[in-house]
Amino acid sequence: MSKLIEKAEKFVFDLFKENLDQTFLYHNFTHTERVLRSLREIIENSKINKSDSEILELAVLFHDTGYTKTREGHEEESVKIATTFFKENDVDDKTIKAINDCIIATKFDDSPKSDLDKIIRDADSSHFGKKYFSEASEFLRKELEIQGVATYTPREWLDENIRVLTKKHEFYTDYAIKNWQPRKEKNLAKLIKAKKKLKLKLKTEELKAKYKAQ
Repeated sequence: MSKLIEKAEKFVFDLFKENLDQTFLYHNFTHTERVLRSLREIIENSKINKSDSEILELAVLFHDTGYTKTREGHEEESVKIATTFFKENDVDDKTIKAINDCIIATKFDDSPKSDLDKIIRDADSSHFGKKYFSEASEFLRKELEIQGVATYTPREWLDENIRVLTKKHEFYTDYAIKNWQPRKEKNLAKLIKAKKKLKLKLKTEELKAKYKAQ
């Protein structure tokens, strides 16, 4: 690990500890660490040079730092925080731009434009293809609710997750498609099964209530 990555990791850890609201149950340092681990998994199993690897790792460390300022447009705030940090650490403008481009590429609604964009996007959304998907999903639901962004019933949250996994999300790198897509499909199958179970339960309760009312 380079000295700069080490320094950046400590900076981001301290920044989150001191400035990130505790209502961020999902978008916090634990998420950043998970994304970093997933990124390193891709790097270790792909042909990525040392320079690009460092750019990606630094971008991952800073990609959610903007949440210490705002939820909407947090990527742009992350870029500002990253730029200040890297300028203070004498990183050249070309490298700073490459890091910032990767941070902006984590916007979920945008399509990745370069190979580095694809890699960071897959790392950031790797939880869809991991065993801890359910846990991460629940933390996100609670975060949205506590912050007053959105409140979902269990059925609505199942529908939202199914929609995201089937219509909004895709893996882009060969490594993620081969290694994470099968688990993503298992996670999706579990969601569909849970939805059917919940539907049946609600139908049974409805019939019971109808029967009692008679």
